[in-house]
Amino acid sequence: MEKIKKLAENILVNSVNLQAGEKIYLEGIGPNTQPLLRALIEKAVELGGIPFYFYNDSSLTNAMLKHTNEDQVKGFSDFHAQIMQQMDVFVGIRSHNNPCNDSDSSEIARKWYNQHFVGNVQLGIRVHNTRWCVMRYPNDVMAYSAGLSNKQFEDFYYKSCLIDYGHMEKCMYPLVELMKKTDKVHIIAPYTDLTFSIAGIGAKACCGHRNIPDGEVFTAPVKDSINGYIRFNTPDYQNGKRFSNVELTFKDGQIVSAKHDGSTQDLLDVINTDDGSRYMGEFALGINPYITRPMGDALFDEKITGSLHMAIGNSLPDAPNGNRSGIHWDLVQIQTPEYGGGEIWFDDVLIRKDGLFVLPELKLLNPENLALWGM
Repeated sequence: MEKIKKLAENILVNSVNLQAGEKIYLEGIGPNTQPLLRALIEKAVELGGIPFYFYNDSSLTNAMLKHTNEDQVKGFSDFHAQIMQQMDVFVGIRSHNNPCNDSDSSEIARKWYNQHFVGNVQLGIRVHNTRWCVMRYPNDVMAYSAGLSNKQFEDFYYKSCLIDYGHMEKCMYPLVELMKKTDKVHIIAPYTDLTFSIAGIGAKACCGHRNIPDGEVFTAPVKDSINGYIRFNTPDYQNGKRFSNVELTFKDGQIVSAKHDGSTQDLLDVINTDDGSRYMGEFALGINPYITRPMGDALFDEKITGSLHMAIGNSLPDAPNGNRSGIHWDLVQIQTPEYGGGEIWFDDVLIRKDGLFVLPELKLLNPENLALWGM
């Protein structure tokens, strides 16, 4: 209970800086979120905030999407948009009992939901108009997916979440500045040879303000600059379906071919969500020293030390490349030796090899310094 209270305090004080009189939208998805949701409500009131709390889970969403039409999905989304527009702060907690449950809805209904609710309410109003933080909360399924006991996963969860984000931010500064000055990025790894520009996009250090756990520095590719191919070696779920070893080929920024270990059509259904879902909206490097292997959840996996990730779809306001979409799907490639290694070059200078930064000014981001970031 003390760890839950500490986590709630960290989120509301450090991550979103809730002030007295501000309206805060607290969303819990999945029954396991209720202890943290209660702690957040109590702490929000204590801080003088005005909470609006919304509970949901996949069975309720599927009940709506099973026989819906687009006007009904749009009406649902418009209602939530009116609420979100009034909010100063948003905190979302996800604890899906089964990430495949989303597959119960039809492809067209899920597409409407992504366009109107995810795209307009979440990626539109919430991302651009509130101070927000999204996170996961541990459950049995997450522990199983990670190959850990419940106790082991709980220990891992709090260690990766309650780290010294202030120190992490200081260590990130040289990488942020380097990204801001960089034009050409070249990624080399097994089944990967990819180039693109990040010139003029900017860069952002993520250290506990938008995600918990956190630990990444992100930018975005210039929209039409990506050429080559890449394989993402970490599995993830989208629309209730599992995708592993996703391979994408690009020409002038656009995805021109795609495959993975399962149904190609399932992958194409995601890529064809809308006009923006054939382009990428993010490029980032993961550095959380306590996350060293896939958990089966992108919010954790994109922070893996020695990893990179790119997102299909919508770009983020802190590093926009102009791409808009109803999806933002992070795909992760781990470059540590256990996963085949790899290299990242900025303007023809090697900055990271096999998951370790090689430039002197970036070496504080390597995991051997994790003792400095402890709880």
